[in-house]
Amino acid sequence: MNKNNQKTKENFRCKCLAKLKKTSKNIRYRNKDKYIVAKLYEIVKIIKAQTIMLYIPLEIEVDIKPLITKLRMEKKVILAPFMEGKSFRLVKYRLPLTKKRFGIKEPKNSKQFRKKNIDLAIVPIVGTDITKRRVGFGKGMYDRFFEKEKENIGITVFIARELYVCSECITNEYDIEADFIIT
Repeated sequence: MNKNNQKTKENFRCKCLAKLKKTSKNIRYRNKDKYIVAKLYEIVKIIKAQTIMLYIPLEIEVDIKPLITKLRMEKKVILAPFMEGKSFRLVKYRLPLTKKRFGIKEPKNSKQFRKKNIDLAIVPIVGTDITKRRVGFGKGMYDRFFEKEKENIGITVFIARELYVCSECITNEYDIEADFIIT
C-alpha cells in the first residue's frame, strides 16, 4: 500500500469511528445488536461450533454480552483476546474482566492450554473496502494474530452495527478477510 492509500485508509477509519461514536448511544442500536446476536447464534448452531473466539465489546461495538452468557450456559469454550505487545493471544473467557489499554476489557492472564482449533471467530470491524478486508481500529492486533493462527480458524465473521464500505481498495494484503459480514 502506498502513502496515499494509507492516508485514505486512516481518513476512512476516522470518519467511520466518528459516525459510530455519534450513533452508539442511539436506542435503535440495542435492537440491531439483538438481531446480530441472534444471527451469530444461528451460525454457532449451524456449524456446531464448540470453540469460539470473540471480543469483549467497547461501547461503539456490537454488544455481544448476551451471546457470551448464552454460550457459557451451553458450556462452549469461549476464548477472548489478551493483549501482549503489538498483538494478543487467546485466553479462556472468565470473570472478572479487567480494563486495559485503549479501554479494552479482558479476562485475567491465563497460561492455560487452549484447543488449537477455533471453530468460529467473531471479529468487530470499523469498516471494510471493496475487497471485504477488515478496517479496524488501526493497531493491527487482529492482523498479527490471524497471520499466525489462520490455519487454526474455521469460520470468521465480521460484525458491525453499520456497514461502512470504502468504494476503493484501501486495505493491505495482510488485512484479514471474513467468510461472513453481519450488520
